[in-house]
Amino acid sequence: MHDVFGYSAFRPGQEEIVDLILDRQNVLVVMPTGAGKSLCYQIPALVSDRLAVIVSPLVALMDDQVAGLRANGVAAACVHSGLSRDEQVANWRSVASGQCRLLYLSPERLMTARMLEALERLDPAFLIVDEAHCISKWGASFRPEYEQLSALGERFPNAAIAAFTATADEATREDIVQRLFRGKGKILLHGFDRPNLRLSALAKTDWRKQLLRFLEDKREDAGIVYCLSRKSTEEVAEFLRGSGVNAIAYHAGQEADVRRANQNRFMTEAAVVMVATIAFGMGIDKPDIRYVCHLNLPSSMEAYYQEIGRAGRDGLPAETLLLFDLSDMRQRRQFIENDDADETHKMREHKRLDALLAYCDAAQCRRAALLSYFDEECEPCGNCDNCLSPPKMIDGSQQARMLFCAISDTGEAFGAVHVIDVLCGAGGQKIITRGHEKLKSYGRGAGKPKDYWQAFIRQAVAGNYLSINIQKYGALQLTRRGRAVIEGEENFALREIVDTDIASSRSERSSSTRKGAKAAVPAGDQALLTALKACRLELAREREVPAYVIFPDATLLEMASLRPGTMKLMAQINGVGPRKLEEFGALFLRVIQNVG
Repeated sequence: MHDVFGYSAFRPGQEEIVDLILDRQNVLVVMPTGAGKSLCYQIPALVSDRLAVIVSPLVALMDDQVAGLRANGVAAACVHSGLSRDEQVANWRSVASGQCRLLYLSPERLMTARMLEALERLDPAFLIVDEAHCISKWGASFRPEYEQLSALGERFPNAAIAAFTATADEATREDIVQRLFRGKGKILLHGFDRPNLRLSALAKTDWRKQLLRFLEDKREDAGIVYCLSRKSTEEVAEFLRGSGVNAIAYHAGQEADVRRANQNRFMTEAAVVMVATIAFGMGIDKPDIRYVCHLNLPSSMEAYYQEIGRAGRDGLPAETLLLFDLSDMRQRRQFIENDDADETHKMREHKRLDALLAYCDAAQCRRAALLSYFDEECEPCGNCDNCLSPPKMIDGSQQARMLFCAISDTGEAFGAVHVIDVLCGAGGQKIITRGHEKLKSYGRGAGKPKDYWQAFIRQAVAGNYLSINIQKYGALQLTRRGRAVIEGEENFALREIVDTDIASSRSERSSSTRKGAKAAVPAGDQALLTALKACRLELAREREVPAYVIFPDATLLEMASLRPGTMKLMAQINGVGPRKLEEFGALFLRVIQNVG
């Protein structure tokens, strides 16, 4: 831990995991992103001096992991199609000769007959499966190529198998253990909470204004903006560039070399916004992503948790924002119904989406709502929009009865637009043709604007008072709870809807708290920190590696705060191991002396 990686102590949970792997036990580890899972399998390989094979989902992630290990003087290698044949041969020879003890492979490369036979001759001690939730069909990110990994136990009976993930509910965890360990393995849960992430969700009113407001104080930070489609990804990136933001697009429709170049820019440049579909993100090991914004609903709570988990992996404050509206809800339902899966799977995905909708319209602490989905409890966090600006709750039963009666009167056969037109007493051919101007509910809600009723319907859907019937083209239908409100058997607790500017005012209120949170980071001397980052960036560009491979932000913050004046004191900074001290120590000491 100290002599190679330069850290003075394990983080919570790491030592127990290292001990279990060294004891050759099969284990599934669920720990939050940024909790230090890589060290949990890198250290056993170094201690035992035997081969560890790490299964990783992305070429870029493998390259970054290997670059980071080599920067610490550790012999590590990867074999993948992105390398030249000569590089692949050289890397394999270092593994076969015993010089290298950490080999990174994709699941596709590992499970070829030729690679399996070659590895059997080397008798690896450890098989590590990263992003292990991808193996489970119960999970939100199933990848068919991962399913083949279930044969590893039979193929390598002498190897301990350790699986790592940050995202797995109970059903997914049990499925992973059954597939990888045939049910004979230990599950270690080290929690899902990421207290450094500020959680926010807003009804989408004008995504352009809302996005620019969110990015207002983040122009010097790296972040991710997630979109639902390839087209919107390009549109949003172009809009941001036109607004002076350094934004690039990433989606599966781009050529492979374009995606590779864009990902490389994001990993190596400072203050880049990656506007992407979910094709971007799996395994991205960039610790200084300061925010994640969703312009559309993710597919589930697991997907949302995984995607926001890419922010703040260095443990420093980071922000999230989720924008949502009724069209997102309808589109997500449509995706589920159009999926080529059995009804049981579709029902499960609808329930997962229900949980996310409830989170979006939660009136209490958002962190508590998120963690409760993963069977964890927490006190109000003080670091989400609902804790910082608590919403006012009122009795909305009267308005709910107006709305629900309009839905009932029109036969539960129409979407939100038509129902609101009836409720607000609008004219138009569609109303007159169906005789809906004669209904008792016609015009009953005319005292409120249409935007108000749109927001009301979102809360009703999220609270399971209404459902959206995809087979009937998005028709709103009453649930048991909705009928109970009409009958006066249940009240409707409404998060007060002020007006259509509610999103703007809330975002402005949270903006002031954001600035305060940023200032609280123990950054030491800001001028010195800036100079240290500039030195790091220059070294990273020379070596063509991400900046954090040289030193993570947390190490530079400690340097700026403690201002070591000698190599001996520099060696005491967390993250400065012997190899990095030898290669970079004098350079960073010079920066400290010059700025000081």
